[in-house]
This record gives sequence, C-alpha cells and structure tokens, in this order.
Amino acid sequence: MGGKDFSEVVELIVREDTRYPRAAYYFVRKALDHTLKDLKKPPSEEKGNHVSGKELLEGIRDYALQQFGPMTFTVFENWRLNQTSDFGEIVFNLVEYGIFGKTEHDDKQDFRGVYDFREAFLNPFKPKGKHEPKSGSNGGKSTDFNEKSPEENN
Repeated sequence: MGGKDFSEVVELIVREDTRYPRAAYYFVRKALDHTLKDLKKPPSEEKGNHVSGKELLEGIRDYALQQFGPMTFTVFENWRLNQTSDFGEIVFNLVEYGIFGKTEHDDKQDFRGVYDFREAFLNPFKPKGKHEPKSGSNGGKSTDFNEKSPEENN
C-alpha cells in the first residue's frame, strides 16, 4: 500500500468520484483480503499477492453472501453496485491512488459481465421448489378438509 492511509485515500476518492459510498470501498478491500486467504496463493516475486478480476469477483460474491446473506442484493443496490463492472470501477480507483496494484494484463474489462447480480445474490435464497402432491398421489382420499370422515357419517 506504499504507506498511504486507506481511509484518507477513500475520502479523496469519494470526493472526486461520488458514484459509490465509502462503505463499498471498505467492502472491496475486505473482500480482497478474503479472496487472498481463500485462494491461499503464495506470493510470486513479480506479482505479489495478485488476483485476477474474475478471481476477485468470485471472492466478492462469496464474501458478500457470508456477510450479508439474503440482504446482499439490497445492500449492493443501496451502494449503487448493480453489475460486476461497478466493482471494477472501485478497484481501478484504488489502483489509481496506489492502494491496489495491477499488472500490465489487468483491465477494467476483466470485471464486465462476469455474473448477473440477481442470479448471484438472490437465487441462493429462493425456495428450491414447491412440494405439491401430484394428482392421485393421495390414494384416492379426499383432500377436502370440510368433508366428514366415514366414522363421523355414522
């Protein structure tokens, strides 16, 4: 990080680029730490602890679901994060200010269209399907709960 204070840099960024709130930057930083820990990549001399855009986005998804559960989509909406390219914008703002590093192969395009937010953050919490009885699966018995049993008819 080159001795730069993260919170001071984030303050500068959000003053100049008002698209995303401070919380989104802090989240991306924590998601990067989570991703590095999960990948357990040994740092190479030329790349350090580098992760690709796609690896980071997968880590972001995993970390977000752990942190926010079914509220993830709502939290991201509140932070004006609507597609994976929004994370690329945050990452490259942090690169521009010297907080994150990049290789010559890294590009904002690496963050475009990697996954759909609704699929990634809503679908894991949708019911898996209805368990309705198939017609005739009740052995011919009535399912009318107002109907009297044969014993009650006597």
